[in-house]
Amino acid sequence: MLFFSTLEVYPIYAYTHNMSRQLRIEYPGALYHVTARGNSKAAIFINDDNRYKFLDTLENCTKAFNYICHAYCIMDNHYHLLIETPDANLSAGIHRLNSIYAQYFNKQYDRVGHVFQGRFKAILVQRDDYLLELCRYIVLNPVRAGIVKHPREYQWSSFSSTIGNTKWWDSFLTIEWILSQFDNDLSLARKRYINFVMDGINADSPMKDIKAGLILGDKSFIESLSKRISEYKDDTEIPREQRYACREDLTSLFENLKSMNKEMRNKTLLEAFFEHGYTQKELAKFLNKHVVTIGRIIKQRQNV
Repeated sequence: MLFFSTLEVYPIYAYTHNMSRQLRIEYPGALYHVTARGNSKAAIFINDDNRYKFLDTLENCTKAFNYICHAYCIMDNHYHLLIETPDANLSAGIHRLNSIYAQYFNKQYDRVGHVFQGRFKAILVQRDDYLLELCRYIVLNPVRAGIVKHPREYQWSSFSSTIGNTKWWDSFLTIEWILSQFDNDLSLARKRYINFVMDGINADSPMKDIKAGLILGDKSFIESLSKRISEYKDDTEIPREQRYACREDLTSLFENLKSMNKEMRNKTLLEAFFEHGYTQKELAKFLNKHVVTIGRIIKQRQNV
């Protein structure tokens, strides 16, 4: 029996082989771009039987954890999913998916050890600005890799089902929201979706906008997460860029730098270092000071 907590938000740590931790922000209705890669970049899908098994497992996990799957793509050594979580349970469901598939894969090929490279990676996505962009980015993976010229030629993505070439294992896929963004008429919506996807071949990748390897969204979206993330700023086992993903940039902190006296500048410098996690090197470069000078100011504060 599955148990889903009703708490609003869940900061969760994910362990990798080296025991470093990745901060995951989980809350009802959150949207994620999920990827997992083969250990040492090795193939995790050798043949079609493997791919059928993975999709069957994905279908079961999607139903068991009440996921909404908007898009997917299976490549030889990794996979992409676009998952929405009404019940704030991403880690539990994807851990189940990877564990079941890894056990199957090891048994199938009489092997032991890790199948996946650490834990899965999950980017928290702002729905309104990036859901459509990611849907086409995901299904264009085999085109970018030179495997096919058109995504309809690739059997192992959500593209074919979205345009109406339904396959039995895609019953877990939710396509209504995507198509509704193009037209109320289903046939016209699918034609416009195809054009939208193909236009993405020469478009900039939405992945270039990821902040701290953790968040894909605009400034207001990032600010909405700041309180949840800042609670873990002192946990050095989480990557530093994630602990300070929502920090103010130095330009904002030193907005009135030219009019600041020495005392005010040093006060702001200390705030940037202790509260916002900027390094001495970053502060030295921004303020055009020697790193030794920055270190001296910080040391004086620590000795008080």
